[in-house]
Amino acid sequence: MGRINLNGMGVALITPFKKDGSVDYTALSRVVDYQLQNGTDYLVVLGTTAETPTLTQEEQKKIIRLVISKVNRQIPVVLGVGGNNTHALVQKLKTDDFSEIDAILSVVPYYNKPSQEGIYQHYKHVAKASPVPIVLYNVPGRTGVNMSAETTLRLSKDFDNIVAVKEASGDMTQIGRIIKYKPDDFQVISGDDGITFPLITFGAVGVISVIGNAFPKEFSRMVRLALNGDYANALSIHQSFTELFDLLFVDGNPAGVKSMLNMMGYIENELRLPLIPTRITTYEKIRNILLDLNIKC
Repeated sequence: MGRINLNGMGVALITPFKKDGSVDYTALSRVVDYQLQNGTDYLVVLGTTAETPTLTQEEQKKIIRLVISKVNRQIPVVLGVGGNNTHALVQKLKTDDFSEIDAILSVVPYYNKPSQEGIYQHYKHVAKASPVPIVLYNVPGRTGVNMSAETTLRLSKDFDNIVAVKEASGDMTQIGRIIKYKPDDFQVISGDDGITFPLITFGAVGVISVIGNAFPKEFSRMVRLALNGDYANALSIHQSFTELFDLLFVDGNPAGVKSMLNMMGYIENELRLPLIPTRITTYEKIRNILLDLNIKC
C-alpha cells in the first residue's frame, strides 16, 4: 500500500439539495468542476460537511460514483468512512469497493465516549481491515471525546497505513506535540480553516477545508504560500477571511458555506433536517463581506 500526499488544501465537499429535498447531482457536478478548475489538491467525500448521516446508502453510492467519474484521477479522492460500531466498520472495509479511493478519513468513534485504549483498539482493527491508507479524524466537539496526542502518536508509529491525522480539536498545544513527536512521513492536517495558517507555521501540511468549497482558488493559494514559507502574503489572505471564518459556523456547518455557494449561484440554499439554513441576519452579513471581496452574488 503506497503513501498518499495530502499536502495543500483538501476540500470537504458539501451535498447540494434541491428545493424538494432530493440530492442535486447536477449542482454537485458543478461544484466538483469548480474545485478542479481552481487549485483544490484533493477532495473529501461524505465527511461531516456533506451531511452524510442524512443521506441514504443509495445516495451515498451515487455521490461517490459521480465524484470519482468527474475527478477521473486528476486529484486524490478521500472517502469518509467512520462509525461507532467497530465491527460494522471493519465489515464495510472488507466488503466495499475501494479500488478508486485513495484514502479514507475515519472519525474517532462518537457518542460511545471510548477510553484512549478503546480508541486505539478501534483504529487497530480499522488499520488491519482497510485496503487503503487511513487519515485519523479527531473532532471532539462532535464526537464527545478527544483523541490525545499520545494515542495519535502511538497509532502513527504502530501502523504504516495510518498516514495522517485531521486535527480539529483546536488545541494548539496538543497539535504542536503531535507535530513535534510524529514519524517523519506522518502528516498533520488542520481540520479548522481559521487556524490553518498558524498550524502550517508549526509544521502541518495543509487543511481539509470547508471554506474551500466557496473559495478554492484563494484559500489554496494561501495554503501554498504558507507551505512555501511566504508567510507575509499567506497572512494577508488569511486575514481577508477572518470574519468569514466566524460566520461560517455561527449557525452550524455546512449552513454557512452553503449560503455562500447559493449567493454565488452554484446551489440551492437547502439542508436536510435536523440542520437548517443560516439565519437571515447571518446570510446578509456573509453577502456584505462577499460584496466587499468583489464576489458576484
